[in-house]
Amino acid sequence: VELVESGGGLVQPGGALRLSCAASGNIFSVYTSEWYRQFPGKERELVASMTSSNTTNYADSVKGRFTISRDKDKNTWYLQMNTLKPEDTAVYYCKGTIMPWGQYESDYWGQGTQVIVSS
Repeated sequence: VELVESGGGLVQPGGALRLSCAASGNIFSVYTSEWYRQFPGKERELVASMTSSNTTNYADSVKGRFTISRDKDKNTWYLQMNTLKPEDTAVYYCKGTIMPWGQYESDYWGQGTQVIVSS
């Protein structure tokens, strides 16, 4: 199983970006789809999550600005980030709790994508 992220980059304050996380491989089911971010010198923090029943959860700092969604047919999930602030600058990682065929579920991580919010 491999998770590949895309969509990061440089954006001005107030702008928007959409991150994508495509899961591929021998996937039976994706249970939880999540986005984390990591600031320099800090541990990764949960930004948004979505369960298989579409229950979502957001960090207080992004509520009302970020939206997580998922395309189950494509095993891909997204993070729409609106009204971006300089303090959103971080490396963003996707994480999936995934059950491959014939195996127990495990957590898989993407490689990370840099988001820079600056004028």
